[in-house]
Parts: sequence; structure tokens; C-alpha cells
Amino acid sequence: MSGEWRTDPDDWEAQDDHPVLRSSEGHWLSLTRRGVLKGGLGLAAVFVGGCAVTGGARPRIGFTPLPAQTDPGFDAVRVPAGYRAVPFYSWGDPIDAEAPRWRADAGNDWHDQLRQAGDNHDGMHYFPFADNPNGHGLLVINHEKVATDFLHPRGATVLHDEQGRPRRPDEEVNKELAAHGVSVIEIAKDRDGQWRRIMTSSYNRRISGLTPMILSGPAAGAEAMRTASDPTGRRVIGTFANCALGYTPWGTYLACEENWPNYFVNRDAEDYQRRPQQARYRLSQGERSNYYLWETAQSRFDATPDRSLPHQGEVNEPNRFGWVVEIDPFDPDSTPVKRTAMGRLVRECATPSLADDGRMAFYFGDDTRGEYIYKFVPRDRYRADDPAANRELLDHGTLYVAVFHDDGRGEWRPLRHGQGPLNAANGFPDQAAVLINARGAADLLGATRMDRPEWVAVRPGSREVYVTLTNNDERGVDDGQPVNAANPRPRNLHGQILRWRERDNDPAATVFDWELFLLAGYPAGGEAPAHQWGTIQGDVFSSPDGLWFDPAGRLWIETDYDDESPDHQAMGTNQLLCADPDSGEVRRFLVGPRGCEITGITGTPDGRTLWVNVQHPGISYPASDGHTRPRSTTVLITRDDGGEIGT
Repeated sequence: MSGEWRTDPDDWEAQDDHPVLRSSEGHWLSLTRRGVLKGGLGLAAVFVGGCAVTGGARPRIGFTPLPAQTDPGFDAVRVPAGYRAVPFYSWGDPIDAEAPRWRADAGNDWHDQLRQAGDNHDGMHYFPFADNPNGHGLLVINHEKVATDFLHPRGATVLHDEQGRPRRPDEEVNKELAAHGVSVIEIAKDRDGQWRRIMTSSYNRRISGLTPMILSGPAAGAEAMRTASDPTGRRVIGTFANCALGYTPWGTYLACEENWPNYFVNRDAEDYQRRPQQARYRLSQGERSNYYLWETAQSRFDATPDRSLPHQGEVNEPNRFGWVVEIDPFDPDSTPVKRTAMGRLVRECATPSLADDGRMAFYFGDDTRGEYIYKFVPRDRYRADDPAANRELLDHGTLYVAVFHDDGRGEWRPLRHGQGPLNAANGFPDQAAVLINARGAADLLGATRMDRPEWVAVRPGSREVYVTLTNNDERGVDDGQPVNAANPRPRNLHGQILRWRERDNDPAATVFDWELFLLAGYPAGGEAPAHQWGTIQGDVFSSPDGLWFDPAGRLWIETDYDDESPDHQAMGTNQLLCADPDSGEVRRFLVGPRGCEITGITGTPDGRTLWVNVQHPGISYPASDGHTRPRSTTVLITRDDGGEIGT
């Protein structure tokens, strides 16, 4: 193997966030098409109801918090007394009853992997069926990336040709593509009240880096979207780098493509600089891509222009990634759609907010140091009584970028061609160009550079919006990232959570008021240096990442930091915490195995079941025997007495 090529996902974090230029089973469960329709329509009721659950009520937090887990050999998931956490769905698990079983030696080939759980579980959402919302639904799970050291029997193979150039085997590249993407699995409680997977379900399917998809919206068909492989610019193969997520009140799932620039390479330095949509997103350049070297096996990942081919070969292929991918989990025959009206980013999430009159917004974080926060407002309103009209809502609307003023005011500036500086003279001849290079457009609008904006959560009842800013060690160091009120710490190693309220609680408003919810880090006045001090009222943590409100209004916070770093060792392994958004109290609810990230969280409407993802555990979880390959895993959490989680 090449010593120059990174195979451990933990080694890629510097690349990920580096700042850049401006059927049912058994007689007890019966499924019909009518049940599917009820499930899809029922989701809207759950969504709207969830936004009205708490009103002004204060959520109750009643569990005894866990201590930080600092043991370097810790290889388990631990929750408070009275709770149970069990592995539910791990990398390699068969997607249905006829799929191949996972082999502990990683000997499954790529055909097997297409029918098994993908790797590096991340964002996910539970879609309930209306006739039994707390006991029957579809669980949809992102698979962000792959740990090649474990995915293949002997790790990733890198061969070399006669000129010494690296080359990856087709079989391994296909398996890696197959392990990316999304899982859809049907789940239900059995007669004993235990959650089970429905292995014979027709809904169960894998969507991967090899799945055909449709491009829609203003950028679809544009010249910058056309390639030699797809001269129409309207069809694309696959999705990958799916980190956080979104969902819609009409019952679809939104997978978000995050660190896609690292999967491509353009070896032509002059051409690279002439393409702002490549340079601004920091597409890989030089001799190889930053991840996986897929370009050595499949030409579509080589964005070096080939002027002998139509559309210069695959130079535009990177433009076809970085989008929101809409997936209908209730229609296993449907084709996923990349919605270009929502803009092209290194996107973490697409979190919805729905007003009583049907106005909507979807919030995004662009997860790179010094990047921006965005929202998309559909042109038309959501109509619960007209499902067909909702299907194209994400193809028409306005993309906005946020400006956070130091006095606590904020504004949303529209990325609209022909408005302000977004014109041909500045490199934006049409709306497709604005959307493909949304970062460049936001630069011209004077957006506020943030400390790695990641997940967004909308509080039930109030529609107050929260965002995690994970960390940014270049804040106050990079001349372009000065300390400001929204990003108040230099060399910010531990991150913060901001929140804002839109004017009149209207998701479509263009002004808002914001404040800091908390600064993560160590207690002020302690042994840590001052730039690591936080304002947490309760259990300390670093690098907030995943963020989610449960139906009762408790705020759940997931972390992603290097648990071997000297700056984080006292915090132990990564964790899940529960916060009271009114008092600011924070309690540690879960600790994960050494080397993992805790990410992805969802639950049932009654708050009695929770699912959390353990991504890239470092030792041998979930076997926890010290020698079995570690597997990213979705963990099922319940209370022993069947009660509401968090109380």
C-alpha cells in the first residue's frame, strides 16, 4: 500500500473542513398499498403535530448523568441506569432476508455490499406509519464514507503501473461505492414490544454510489452539468459523502452530500484556476484525489479536461455533486432526485421549518472552517391536501445566506441572479451558475464566515432555530476570519451553539434575532487555557455536531472530536448530551466506544424509542471482543420501564 495515501477516515478531517478560497413478516403485521399511503400522509400530521407539542412548556430532564469515559480501552456504549442500548443495524448486515450475511473477514464482494448495510452510519430519520406511529415505520440511514482498512480483508490495495502511477482495483472501488449512500429498512415492534427489522419487506433497499439519479431544478441540463457520459446534464450515477439529513412533511428523505470535493481530481492546474466552481470548493488537484483514488479505476472521478471528448470529458462531473438528494422511502421503485434549486454546498443538513399556513424553510450548514449558513425558501406553500403539488416544491424557490451582525441582528441575503453583484460581469451569467458556485455567490453578498456550521435543529412549538458550530482553530489566526460576536473565541477548539428566531416566527422571513446558546469547552478559570473555556451549565463536552429536538422539546447534542488529542482527553470518548433549551442545563446521557463519532439521531413520536449512530468505532465495537473488525452501528435505546427517554 502507498504510504502517501490516507486510508483512515480520522486522518481526513483536515481535508474535510479546511478553509478555502472566497412485505411484512408474520401474521401480526399486514401491509397494503393503502397502509403505505396512510404512512406517507400520516407523516405530515406527525410533522405538524411535532411543531405544536411543547408550546411554552419546559421539557423535563430527569436522568442521572454519566461521567466522562476516559479509559483508552473503552469499547462499548453506555447509557444511564434504567436505560438499555443495543446494536440494531451494523455495517454489513443484510438489507433483506435473501441478502448475503456479513463475513467477519470482510470477504464480501461488491455485489454483496450492495445488499448489505453501508459503512459509517450518519444522519437518519424515522418515518412512522400512521396506523401505528410508535411501533411501525421506516428507518432511513446515511452512510457517509468507508473505513477502507476494515472494508477489505487486507485494507485498501494500491497497485502501480510501469510509470509508478497508483491504481486501485475495480472490485475494491465498486465495493467502496456500494458501501456509501443510504439504507431504507422497515422496522416494527413484535408482540413482546421488541423492535425488529422486517426482513421480507418490499421497502428495504440500498441507495449507493452506483444508483442512477435524476438532476432537477434550475441547474439541470446546464452546460456546466454536461459530461461525455451524460450529454443531457440531467442524469447522474450515485450519491456519496452523505452526512446529515433532512426530511419533508410530504414523507420524503433528504440526503445531503458533504465532502464530495475530495473524491475528484483535476490535474490541469491552469484549467483548475479558470473554474471557480472547482477552486472555490477546493477540489482535489495535483496527481491524485484526496480520498480513495477512485479516478484510477473509474474515469468519471477524473475531472481533468480531455479536449478530444464532448464537453471535455468528465470535467463537469464534480458539479453534479454537493446537492440535496430527495428520496421517497415509501416507493422502493422511485428514482432519487438531486434538487439543484437548493444550491451546491459541502452540505451538512437540510432541516425543515413549517409554518401553520404552509410556508417553509430548509436550513443548511456548509461544514468547512470559515464557511456559511444558508436556508432555502420554496416559492410555493406546502399543501397537506394536495400531495401531487408538493412533489416539485424543492425545484422552485430562493436560496439565502446568513449575515450575523454583532448587535444580535441577522439578515438573509438572496442568492438570486441579476440581483446585486450576482451578474455576468462577476462570473454569474445565470441562476445555474449561482447555484453551482453558491459559495462564490455568498462571498459577493458579504455573508458571515462561521466556525464550521454543521447540524441545524428547529425547536418544536416556537420554531426557534439552533445550529452547531463545531470548531475552528483558524478563528482569529486567519486574517479572513476575525473574532466576532457569533464566533467569539480565537483558536476555537471546542465550538459553540447559536440560536435565532425569525421575524414573526416566519420561516420565510429575511431578518432574525440571534444569540449564543453556549460555548463548549472546559469550565472558566480552570487549568485549561482561556481560549478553551466554555459556558456550559453542566457536563463538559467539545465539538458539538449532531443536533436534534425530541417531541417534548429536549435538545440532544452529539459530539465529534479526537478523543486522543491532549486538548480533549479529559472529556473522554465522544458522547450524546441532553440540554434544556430554557435553562441551558446540559447532562451527559451516552458515551461511545473509543475512536468513534456519535452522530445521527431520531426517535418515535411518543419519545419512548431513540436511535443513535456510532460511526467508525476504533477497537472492535459492537462485538467488543478486542479482535473483531469494528462496525459502524445504529444503536436502539429504550427505557427498562418503557417510559419516555430523557425524563
